[in-house]
Amino acid sequence: MADIDFPVEIRELRNTLTSVERVIDVDSLRGEVEELSVQAGAPDLWDDPAEAQKVTSKLSHAQSRLERLSVLNGRIDDLEVLVELAEAESDQESLAEASRELSSLQKSLQDLEVVTLLSGDYDEREAVITIRSGAGGVDAADFAEMLLRMYLRWAERRGYSTQVLDTSYAEEAGLKSATFEVKAPYAYGTLSVEAGTHRLVRISPFDNQGRRQTSFAAVEVVPLIEQTDSIEIPENEIRVDVFRSSGPGGQSVNTTDSAVRLTHVPTGIVVSMQNEKSQLQNRAAAMRVLQSRLLLLKKQEDEAEKKALAGDVKASWGDQMRSYVLNPYQMVKDLRTEHEVGNTTAVLDGDIDDFIDAGIRWRANQRNSAEGA
Repeated sequence: MADIDFPVEIRELRNTLTSVERVIDVDSLRGEVEELSVQAGAPDLWDDPAEAQKVTSKLSHAQSRLERLSVLNGRIDDLEVLVELAEAESDQESLAEASRELSSLQKSLQDLEVVTLLSGDYDEREAVITIRSGAGGVDAADFAEMLLRMYLRWAERRGYSTQVLDTSYAEEAGLKSATFEVKAPYAYGTLSVEAGTHRLVRISPFDNQGRRQTSFAAVEVVPLIEQTDSIEIPENEIRVDVFRSSGPGGQSVNTTDSAVRLTHVPTGIVVSMQNEKSQLQNRAAAMRVLQSRLLLLKKQEDEAEKKALAGDVKASWGDQMRSYVLNPYQMVKDLRTEHEVGNTTAVLDGDIDDFIDAGIRWRANQRNSAEGA
């Protein structure tokens, strides 16, 4: 323990926490909690269940952030007391405990710092994620299903609510595509760094000769549309097709034409929904996702125009943003941030926080570089 200068380390912890509190703007956060608490206490709140859920979710998230800051302040105070007592009594066991708590606090503050980097236009929104199988045949379809499970497990670990809106099954195994919502504040800002092409290398379980196969899947992340967004789509720009929902292997799971496919004619964007029970519910869900995609498209067009005016600024994600190698060795590596781990099983089971944090920091650096240029 002699090589740890606890007073210096504790002072650094306090400085970091103060900086985080300044960025988060604790006074404004407290005001937000008070305002949302009033809304949550309104007697007619649940007359609109969707709006009620949104209010209570925002309130819970804001309260959680305040509580997190309070707990960290308390832990730093406790650490300081523990170190003082341990050093006064030359208690090596307590100093070892203080060392472990110091490391834990440093990690917690690093995680909290990442949240302060979510300052994009739509970062605080809930997210709609679509996963599509790419090149690689049945292995790609299986990979798409593996990614769906990975993200759902990640959300479950964090206590986030999810809703699968659409699943299109491949003939032999896996998924052609899947669309789901993550219903948590800042879900879009957090998960948007997962957008891009993912690559899987493994011995194919579908190849009777046991050959190594490379397959690809694409992940799309868009912010969920809100009532305040001005995205209106004329009826004559939408083509609506209805069909029967189906499950794996084409087995019918619905005896009526309840599934809906919307095609936005000007852009060619297609959205299919089949997981709700009625055609009206599927159409409403499809329209919500279509509006979200058009909202993001509009933002991308605006940013492209700004880049054209400012000159060529290279801040591209690239075609392949992450590789999952299961054979001949075990490794998951992000090709943008260079972050890599060897425990592929944990990653595919939803342990992707370190990849997401590294991606958020990478994106912030890219934005800062672009603005500087």
